Amino acid sequence: MINKKNLWFLTLFSLVLVLSVYYVTMPSELLTTNNSAIPNNNDSNQNDVVIKESDIITALRVEADNQMLEEMSSLKQILTDLNVSIEDKNSAFESLKSLNEQKGKETKLENIINEKYQVNSFVKIDADQVRVVVGSTEHSTELANNIMRTVQSEFKDKMYISVQFQIK
Repeated sequence: MINKKNLWFLTLFSLVLVLSVYYVTMPSELLTTNNSAIPNNNDSNQNDVVIKESDIITALRVEADNQMLEEMSSLKQILTDLNVSIEDKNSAFESLKSLNEQKGKETKLENIINEKYQVNSFVKIDADQVRVVVGSTEHSTELANNIMRTVQSEFKDKMYISVQFQIK
């Protein structure tokens, strides 16, 4: 059964997730400031926005976040529907909980890879498969093997891990 505390947590988590997806998909023109009042000694037009992450990695993150939001909204509809049985509500709640845990694990793995190997990465966990997309100009089998070992060390069970390199 869902209590008020869990419902508030799910509501706030989904709100944070929606806002982060909105921020990621926001046009870059809104993020830059307009400095037209300040005289510019250089007549050439320079763009202040520097993109550090790969476009493919960003697109994968947005797509995964959108997919998770859709799943969460359908599960929340089940939770709030009065005509659904308690067993179905419990299974929907457990699914929501596992989605939150999976997202947390993916973020944790991305942070570990980013800190340990200084590369931008995207991690997607699907049952016993882990997909890692690395934004790097060098395609090193040694780096791929090290990433696979690092990812596997975070799981108790044997995982099928794939590492894909994308050019920045």
